Amino acid sequence: MTINDILNELGQKSRQLIKGCATPAHDGTVLFTPDGIASYNALWVRDFGYMVEYAGAYLEEDSIEKGIRFIMNARREDGWMPDRVYSDGTPVFAAGEAGSPVGEANLDNTPFLLFVVHSYLNRIEKEKAIELYREWKQPLIRGLDLIALSESGLVYNDPSAPHSPYGFTDTIGKTGELFKESLLYWRSCIFLAELDVRFGDRSLAGSLERRAAIIESAIYRLYDESSGAFFAASQDCRQLDIWGNAYMLYIGFPAAKVKDSILAFLKDQYDNYVYKGQIRHLLKGQHWERLLIDVPHEEYQNGAYWATATGWVVWCLAQTDSALAAQTVKDVLDSFKNDGVFECLNEGYSKLDSFVVSAVNVYGAVDRLVNTEKNVGFIEQFSRA
Repeated sequence: MTINDILNELGQKSRQLIKGCATPAHDGTVLFTPDGIASYNALWVRDFGYMVEYAGAYLEEDSIEKGIRFIMNARREDGWMPDRVYSDGTPVFAAGEAGSPVGEANLDNTPFLLFVVHSYLNRIEKEKAIELYREWKQPLIRGLDLIALSESGLVYNDPSAPHSPYGFTDTIGKTGELFKESLLYWRSCIFLAELDVRFGDRSLAGSLERRAAIIESAIYRLYDESSGAFFAASQDCRQLDIWGNAYMLYIGFPAAKVKDSILAFLKDQYDNYVYKGQIRHLLKGQHWERLLIDVPHEEYQNGAYWATATGWVVWCLAQTDSALAAQTVKDVLDSFKNDGVFECLNEGYSKLDSFVVSAVNVYGAVDRLVNTEKNVGFIEQFSRA
């Protein structure tokens, strides 16, 4: 298959799943649910964020704007944004079943909503974007301000009363200073500062840029010299975070002094975190030290493999080993065809077929490598043979 065949196949799968996941709310808002057969009845903020960022061309502008409003209008009285909003407008702020929260409200709710807003405002005409930014600016900055930071400026999770952290680890008790969540916060600051410069009055930009700069320095408190990679957290779950390390480089976090070591770590440890082109959170044989609810070893967020992170890893591998990056794409596409597009899987185990983010996150990264960055080495690995 040529790279264009690969992109077309991933794009069509993404389009199909996005179309299949759309379900109407009580007010007519289209909810883009996590699975492509709309078996859920809620709009999850981070899933929506990934869909808009990585496959936004398959979502109508009006549907994105109404989705943003549906989420923002459901924010808590103190300004905390929801984890998800059900079709009747009921918000839920933490992981777990409604009424049985897993920890305090998720730490990534506002960041992922902000990523949607950033993508959306940068694709519509400027006058309308200015108007919407003025309307949404204060709820967004309020949502960020509610997230606890340590004295060093990193996102902090209190071990005695932890929040559910990043939503794809929302059953995990990562505490102390947090790695992936600090990256999300950093990116939120950068994005909101960009929006304030482009569409606002620049009153927020300086403060947000300073917050981001503090994180850029403080993040090394979580760096492990011996492995050349970052830990997930400073207290509970001080373990090497595969997803977070790949994501750090993928989003362009300024980490030049450790970029080579992270790329080497991801290449050298490849067989210890990849299965059928999909990615574990931790190295093979390792499991999270603290959980917020029981998750069996080798299942779900405690040892299963996810395509959610495949695109970030592929992008990193393409910087040093184009052949391995291309093979990972071929492997995950084969798995999509032969197994299904699952939320996560392992040997003899799978969870939730038709999972939208699995497809769109791979598609977005491959599209970036091919059409935005034109990575010749990666492209040349594909042929009609």
